[in-house]
Amino acid sequence: MKKANFIVNIALVPIDYAIVVLAALSAYFLRFSESIEEIRPVFYEMPLSEFASLAFKVAFMSIIVFAMSGFYAMRDKKLAKELPKIFTGVSTVGIIIILAIFWQKELFSSRFIIIFSWGLTIIYLFISRIIVFAIRNYFLKKGHGLSKVIVLGSDISRQAIVDTYNKSPQMGYKIIAEFNSLGDLENSSDIVSQIKNKQIDNLIQTDSSIEKKEALNLLTYCQENHLNLRYVASLFQTQSLHFNINSVAGLPVIEIQGTPLDGWRHVYKRTFDLIVAILLLIILSPVFIIIAIAIKLDSQGPIFVKLSRVGNKGKIFKMYKFRSMVKDADKMKSEVMQYNERVDGPLFKMKDDPRVTKVGKFLRRASLDELPQLINVLGASMSLVGPRPHEPAEVDKYQKGYKKLLFIKPGITGMAQVSGRANLDFSEEAKLDIFYIENWSVLLDLIILLKTPMAVIKGDQG
Repeated sequence: MKKANFIVNIALVPIDYAIVVLAALSAYFLRFSESIEEIRPVFYEMPLSEFASLAFKVAFMSIIVFAMSGFYAMRDKKLAKELPKIFTGVSTVGIIIILAIFWQKELFSSRFIIIFSWGLTIIYLFISRIIVFAIRNYFLKKGHGLSKVIVLGSDISRQAIVDTYNKSPQMGYKIIAEFNSLGDLENSSDIVSQIKNKQIDNLIQTDSSIEKKEALNLLTYCQENHLNLRYVASLFQTQSLHFNINSVAGLPVIEIQGTPLDGWRHVYKRTFDLIVAILLLIILSPVFIIIAIAIKLDSQGPIFVKLSRVGNKGKIFKMYKFRSMVKDADKMKSEVMQYNERVDGPLFKMKDDPRVTKVGKFLRRASLDELPQLINVLGASMSLVGPRPHEPAEVDKYQKGYKKLLFIKPGITGMAQVSGRANLDFSEEAKLDIFYIENWSVLLDLIILLKTPMAVIKGDQG
């Protein structure tokens, strides 16, 4: 139910922020109402404007605490599990506020407002979850936002799960097809076509007794076709570092994740990419102008070239670069292909390529020809850090397992580039990029970005 969970979690952030503010204001107006003043006279009053400003700040802090408490984790959400989570998260915020008041006595310290804000926030948040989940389930039952799934396994093994999904669309899955085995699936041209066109998201294997070889073939097939693999335990526990465990029809079902870059982590990386790319484009704009003038003075042809590359999930996109070769260099590639120095993989490399211009040699040596890829980052076809983007013809020559390189967006720089790119063969590059995909973190991105300038200076970024 990844689609529905992602939408719900995105929506809950502003909703929770508004609810915390609303609960605080409700407690404020309740405290100063005539009925309460008759019972408990007001000894200290904070102006509404000042209190509202404090409420907005507390709400922002609350969202951070809620996020750290797992409020917005990309997992299947059940209402019964939300209340204890809400109680813990709101109580943590309350403790932080009490400690802040203890250390700074000048802060507003009405015990009534603090206690009622705490209680009302819990109530409001739980009511909001009921409403949001009801809306989510309504749209799921109408068939909106369902993840399409193929079920593999014998008739007996798959029946319980198929019946459960068919009877409960609010679980977020729609059965598209059922097969006894992977071989039967591959013989269905219609389903294979839908998989290649990214119309199917998931595959679930219900037979836990299949042979290891068949299990590995299934895992490879899902990786190469960018399908989320779910299975009845336990087939592949040693094959992936990233998995979720859930229960369907009383059976333990494990979902293999191709990359930790999912859900909020994807949002973090995209936000980071946008901020850094915009800043770099502003800072480097004079460099862009100088390079553009140099290219036009050196040779005929456009300033930029648009090259076909394979991106996330095998989608073809146009990658921007400063032109470093003579005009129509791609048409001359077949003439120099015999001089390819890379015999270990699908990539083409030639040290003294006659198609490269004088300015182009300098741009390549300094990796300045790749700066326009910042435009690709803004357009979401690339990331600042990721696997190297390859040509469609190169991807067609990938060995089994290498298509995992297409699990995320390609990057301007990457682990392979800062680890001595010029001296690595293709298999070593692929292993480094796959390691990056399986172990992504914000810190790892920062380390790679900080290492990139030094790799360029040393000439490893060639």
